[in-house]
Amino acid sequence: MSERELGFDTLQVHAGQVPDPTTGSRAVPIYQTASYSIESQERAEILFSLKEFGYTYTRIVNPTNDVLEQRIAALEGGSGALALASGSAAVTYSILNIAKAGDEIVAASTLYGGTYNLFSVTLPDLGIKTVFVDPDDPENFRKAITEKTKALYIESIGNPGINIIDIEKVAALPIKTEFL
Repeated sequence: MSERELGFDTLQVHAGQVPDPTTGSRAVPIYQTASYSIESQERAEILFSLKEFGYTYTRIVNPTNDVLEQRIAALEGGSGALALASGSAAVTYSILNIAKAGDEIVAASTLYGGTYNLFSVTLPDLGIKTVFVDPDDPENFRKAITEKTKALYIESIGNPGINIIDIEKVAALPIKTEFL
């Protein structure tokens, strides 16, 4: 029997998970554990050095979260996903994965307060500068881009002004991407 491509609705329910081989259960189990048994020191070395995928510690990977991440990746057409506890964690991870000391971010000045504080207080302590611009004119982003710019950051609906940013125009602006 040939494999057929699953539709979006089916992916929402089943992507990233196979039925339990023992019980046949279709529901994703909730694994309430912090650690996993590893059969040998050699296997532990392989897993903790990330040479192979495997469950080692729930803060790194958890089977329940793994299903969620695989499902999101399948629904979005991505190669992977990362589930985090908050949007603030996601923003922080995103920026810290593409910017380092000496780099710059160009961001809308109309951001959620926690994100604004991350960009204006925390990131400078790490050597990452943020240039804030009025997002109502995408040209303001282009003018602020330098050779140090690693990311343009906007929120689809600005906070607190509830302004709508032209995402397509901002996304089309060129920045150097050698870091990718």
